[in-house]
Amino acid sequence: MIRNESEYRAAVERLQQERERLAAYHAALQKSGLGPSEIKRVTDPLQSFHLQLAEEVEYYERLKRGDPGALHNLHGLGRFLVGLRIAAGLTQRELASKLGVDESQISRDERNEYHGVSIERAVRVLDALGVQLVSTIQGPIAGNESGSDLVTH
Repeated sequence: MIRNESEYRAAVERLQQERERLAAYHAALQKSGLGPSEIKRVTDPLQSFHLQLAEEVEYYERLKRGDPGALHNLHGLGRFLVGLRIAAGLTQRELASKLGVDESQISRDERNEYHGVSIERAVRVLDALGVQLVSTIQGPIAGNESGSDLVTH
C-alpha cells in the first residue's frame, strides 16, 4: 500500500518503467518467433505485477481525492484507517501529534496495517482524523424478519 507522496512518486515512476520494459520484452519475444499464446504465458506474471502496481497507484489517487471507499464487516480496517488518513490530507507526523504518540508508532502501525488494532484504538484514530464511522447492518436479524437495513452509530 502506498502511504505517502514519496512512495506514490516512486510507484508512478516504476509503473512507467515497467510499462516500457513489458513492451520491449513483448516485442523481443515476438521477434524471436514466439506465438501469441506463448508470449502470453511468458508475460502473464509480469503483466500481473504491472496491474497490481497500477491498482495501488489508482487507489492512492482515489484516496487523495477524498474517497476512501467502503469497509465491509471490519475486514481491512487497518488499510481503511491508513486510507482515511491519506484522504484527510494528514501526514503520519500530523496524526501522531493529534494522538499524542511518536511518529514512529504511526509508521509502524501503518506498515502493519494496524494488525490486531483494538476497537478503542481504532476509535481514537477515527476521532483524531475527525471522521465518524457509521455502520449499516444488512440482512435478516432475529426478531426483524423483514430483512430491512439497520443503521448504527
